[in-house]
Amino acid sequence: MAPAHHLLEDHLERLRTLLKQRKAEELEQLLQQLPAGDVPWLLDRLSDEEQERLFQLLSPEEGSDLLEGLSEEQASELLDNLSPNDAAQVLDHMPSDEQADLLGRMSPRRAAEVLEHMDPAEAADARRLAQYASDTAGGLMISEYLAYPEQWRVGDVLEDLRANRQRYLEYDVQYTYVVDDQGQLVGVLRLRDLVLAELQTPIRELMIPDPLHVCVDTPLQELRDLFHQHPFRGFPVVDDQGRLVGVVCHEDVEEALEQAAQRTLMKFTGILGGEELRSMPLRLRSLRRLFLLSTNLMMDLVAASVIAVFESTLSQLVALAVFLPIISDMGGNAGFQAVAVSMRELALGLIRPGDFFRVAWKEIQVGLLNGLGLGVLVAGIAWFWKGDPALGLIVGVALALNTVVAVVLGGTVPLALRRLRVDPALASGPVLTTLTDMCGFFLILWMASRFLLGS
Repeated sequence: MAPAHHLLEDHLERLRTLLKQRKAEELEQLLQQLPAGDVPWLLDRLSDEEQERLFQLLSPEEGSDLLEGLSEEQASELLDNLSPNDAAQVLDHMPSDEQADLLGRMSPRRAAEVLEHMDPAEAADARRLAQYASDTAGGLMISEYLAYPEQWRVGDVLEDLRANRQRYLEYDVQYTYVVDDQGQLVGVLRLRDLVLAELQTPIRELMIPDPLHVCVDTPLQELRDLFHQHPFRGFPVVDDQGRLVGVVCHEDVEEALEQAAQRTLMKFTGILGGEELRSMPLRLRSLRRLFLLSTNLMMDLVAASVIAVFESTLSQLVALAVFLPIISDMGGNAGFQAVAVSMRELALGLIRPGDFFRVAWKEIQVGLLNGLGLGVLVAGIAWFWKGDPALGLIVGVALALNTVVAVVLGGTVPLALRRLRVDPALASGPVLTTLTDMCGFFLILWMASRFLLGS
């Protein structure tokens, strides 16, 4: 076992010991001392009961800080393991945009239960943000910003800042915004100009009028272009009446773009829904992969029917060769799904090269389920086509076994390449394709020679 992985195992053992002993203070100290990249890995290894106990021992502030360092998928899973009250207390201390994102991942019933236990003001903000699409300015904006009526003076603003100092410490304040009596955005005020001005100066005299802003329905790609054109940390967001409703930050747009790219990759490689972690329920993981695999199987059978046109001139062994590209292609499809999940978990810090056997075991489980389903399907088709149950059995078993091999290889090859300091994104595909083709061809031809030809 690599030294780094051995150290992680030590941290995990220490974490579990503190959870059993319910030592909250030492637990918080341990989490604060850990490198941020190790925390997702450790939390993923805890049982549901251990995760629930962890958040019960941590203060709500510490719990929210912990979740903010995780991916949305993992943070959502952790919240699902908490009681509605515990989940609400953690969410109360998170930024409004992240509250909306995590609540949006819950079932409507679960989200309603959590909202009932949240602070009324926080719950109202979360409900308001939840009405906007997640890939728009409205879905990405935060409601933690400073805005003042245009008739206020500098002294009024400074007094408000001092009176609400503790609450505003949680805000990422670089600018304050100026609104009219209807709440419409009329200007932006730099803090430097505010601090250096006379106390009796009306803020409308200091503001920059008609600032750049975006509408709640501005799409993600347009936000990306705006931030590339203007080096701002954020843009004010207005509704269709021009009223200020939030601020969309550059870092949140970049994070959303990265997540969109990852979801696109996952969908391209066959993960239904665009996301998967191996901590998700086995049945859900299997179904999300099986849908596209079954579709690909039927498409491969259609393509192979071209060869079957010449079936009358072929012997039984040559008829078997019709299924060679199907076995090969299906192995590649299943393997690339596993590659995509491993690449995703490597990027999130949820797995390390030392997790080789854990990943292999997780993939064996889903591979057996999907391999059985696909094997039975293709075996029935082969039997119906040739009227030979032995042929169907050989094709079905070969496909099932190659599916298991493919997902194990797909899950572990990126880890092995990372250990060898080779970029898994560049090398996983060719390595996987070669190995699954070799294995698939060997399985079907060996069993045919053994059981059909008797050699």
